[in-house]
Amino acid sequence: MLKLLHFADAHIDMANYGRHDPETGLPMRVMDFLKSLDTIVGAAIEEKVDLVIFAGDAYKDRNPAPTFQREWGKRVMRLSKAEIPTLLLVGNHDLSPALGRAHALAEFHTLSVPHVQIIDQPRFLSPDALEGLPLQILAIPWLSRSRMLAYLDLHTRDLEKIHQAMEARLSNVIQKWLDEADPELPTILTAHASVQGATYGGERTVMLGKDLVLPGSLVRDPRLDYVALGHIHKPQNLNPEGKMPPLIYPGSIERVDFGEAQDDKFYVIAEIERGNTQVNWHQLTNIRPFVDKHLKLESKEHITAQLRAALPTPAQLQGAIVRLVLEYPRAWSPLIDDSALLEHREQAFELHLVKRPLAEARIRLPEDQTVGSLSPIELLTHYWRANHTPPAEAKALNTLAVEIIHPEEIKAK
Repeated sequence: MLKLLHFADAHIDMANYGRHDPETGLPMRVMDFLKSLDTIVGAAIEEKVDLVIFAGDAYKDRNPAPTFQREWGKRVMRLSKAEIPTLLLVGNHDLSPALGRAHALAEFHTLSVPHVQIIDQPRFLSPDALEGLPLQILAIPWLSRSRMLAYLDLHTRDLEKIHQAMEARLSNVIQKWLDEADPELPTILTAHASVQGATYGGERTVMLGKDLVLPGSLVRDPRLDYVALGHIHKPQNLNPEGKMPPLIYPGSIERVDFGEAQDDKFYVIAEIERGNTQVNWHQLTNIRPFVDKHLKLESKEHITAQLRAALPTPAQLQGAIVRLVLEYPRAWSPLIDDSALLEHREQAFELHLVKRPLAEARIRLPEDQTVGSLSPIELLTHYWRANHTPPAEAKALNTLAVEIIHPEEIKAK
């Protein structure tokens, strides 16, 4: 039985929150991702796995800074020195759309790093290509639209037709490989792609372009023993528990944004033999918490107290990335004191107050009335009602308005 470690979507340079670590100079959020990566690499070495598959997206974009390339390279070299065969798929964030441009993982191929293979084009890997492992792998990196258009010689701008042609071509290639595969050996399909029926997480903020979608029937072929997927950040098995083959998205190795606030993070160790695969999910601990809160102000009294009450507890604030979305009537904007949350910002890793002033409701008059037919006081009454002003306060304001607009009436009384 072969032991495989599968992970994906590292995005190690996702430094979208927080500050820099004074000792290393690295953004502290980058260090969060690197801690998870260290855990995964350490597990591969400690568990003495036979193979590591990284299913794509080492970085958040295709032009990583040299510092981030250095940190990714350190971890890959640990696997190389441990003599663990490692496949690194090129994901959509690693790949330049321009033909002829190097992708973000090209240096491992250029330097011929021992035991490390870069999958930047579809390949069928036999045991000879896997250092003698009794295994065969169908490997599909991210397929860019521009490359496939050039390969297929398509002359159309219809996006739907382009994707249909790409899916048909890819399906034909995979079916051909499966027909040629040794039926006695375990067979794995690994791809950086979307699969029909998968549930997306919050990573739409970092995804690039429209997805090429693999048909569910293609990846559920009974000749497959395991399907190692990347690209979707939400961990999931697309085949019901116990059914073959397991269709596994392990998810990203750290929370990317608030869309993943409720998601736990994992890597997978699978024990694989022909017709029988055991999947073991390993939860990554010490993941940075994301806390998302929402408050809609119903009263302009004690707004600062309302803000503080809506925040997480001090224990939940500690080390967390927190967002408080505040909805309120636009007229109350001057009453909101951001500085009142300063002490809470110091407790959290980062705290954002997102203000969403609500558009003032338009005053709608009955069909038999016009603005010109109403007195100023009657118009004010409509205004208080549209802005949900409490009746007692509206009455007091109207009394004050009469004193200003019609002082002669007050004197007469």
